[in-house]
Amino acid sequence: MERMKMKELEIWKNRKNRKPLIVKGARQVGKTWLMKEFGRRFFQQVAYVNFDNNERMHEVFEGDYHIDRLIMAIHIETGVKIVPQETLIIFDEIQECPKAIASLKYFCENAPEYAIVAAGSLLGVAIHKGTSFPVGKVDTLELNPMSFREFLLAVGEEGLVSLMDGSDSSLVETFRDKYIDWLKKYYYIGGMPEVVLSFVNEKDFIEVRRLQTKIIEMYESDFSKHTTENELPRIRMVWNSIPMQLAKENKKFFFGKIKEGARAKDFEVAIEWLLDCGLLKKIYNVSKPAVPLKAYTVFSEFKLFLLDVGLLAAMSELDVRTILEGNAIFVEFKGALTEQYVLQQLISDTEYTPYYYTETKSEGEIDFLIQKEGQIVPIEVKAEENLRAKSLRCFCNKFHPALAIRTSMSNYRQQDWMTNIPLWMISGI
Repeated sequence: MERMKMKELEIWKNRKNRKPLIVKGARQVGKTWLMKEFGRRFFQQVAYVNFDNNERMHEVFEGDYHIDRLIMAIHIETGVKIVPQETLIIFDEIQECPKAIASLKYFCENAPEYAIVAAGSLLGVAIHKGTSFPVGKVDTLELNPMSFREFLLAVGEEGLVSLMDGSDSSLVETFRDKYIDWLKKYYYIGGMPEVVLSFVNEKDFIEVRRLQTKIIEMYESDFSKHTTENELPRIRMVWNSIPMQLAKENKKFFFGKIKEGARAKDFEVAIEWLLDCGLLKKIYNVSKPAVPLKAYTVFSEFKLFLLDVGLLAAMSELDVRTILEGNAIFVEFKGALTEQYVLQQLISDTEYTPYYYTETKSEGEIDFLIQKEGQIVPIEVKAEENLRAKSLRCFCNKFHPALAIRTSMSNYRQQDWMTNIPLWMISGI
């Protein structure tokens, strides 16, 4: 498999002012594989340390932060001679050892010649519990589930990916049926690497769902292991409410949908916990579609999405035939899957921070807003080829954006007020 973040890791390796790098991301998104594969490709050897249930290395970092002492301990633990520029040092599950997190500051200041990559699935939770973080002394990289582009590469469709990167839209249209077929499969399979690899090897949708269920159960097991008894029920309630929240026409998160009479303050900690784990993605409403969008954030109004479209399908108990063939019952929820998909591609394959916008009156909602080259770009998401875009047209009539985008199952087309981009091409925005 190929991950696009490998290019960013290579850039990091060659950076003159390189700092230790922390790879962030939820469990099972492929952090360990990415770090090890990066070491295999670009270094002569890899010294891999996993802090999970590793009392010996915990004791090492309980001592002082003298670099020579730490390097000697890593050498003894891994059996790998640590040579600057030639050896990649990997600290995995670093959240289990707060002192190892703190040591990154000293590696940055006193021994920048050592290449260190660290990862921790529950790092955000650990920091909120009081673990100090070496702010300004580390570089960070966020890894998400595999994007649709990475999925196509994994299933051997390099040609379709090449077309996506080119400018021949007519050739893309020629293979439209293939893109749609794979896109629907991606809605079901998603981008969790273990699940994708299983599909590549077995072509078994039943096994895909079994693995997705296993991952969901593992996440839910983490709830009880890493949180308090008081907070556990709230975390479960928020988690289980996501498919229902996204199924609504207005996808703004309503606390009353979790529990009658529920208030924001009752569930703020639970939501933050799930965000810290990387299991949820939050996008905010803005009060005004103007530059910079961040300045107009309405923090009390937001949408919550899952980390992966395949896991959303699994939690919603959608069978593969329903997604691939479609039926009348599925029509309403298809919009939820499609919006989840688009958000994932924006997060994984672009540098934009997505927001959304709701008119105070009845003109509807713009699914996503991004800030591109000093301009505000509205994006309306359509699950099928229904090209009516009332909300988008109202927005354009009022704010006159230089670029407005509708993304749907329809082919690329440019109109005087709006551009339609096929769903499978949205990451090229």
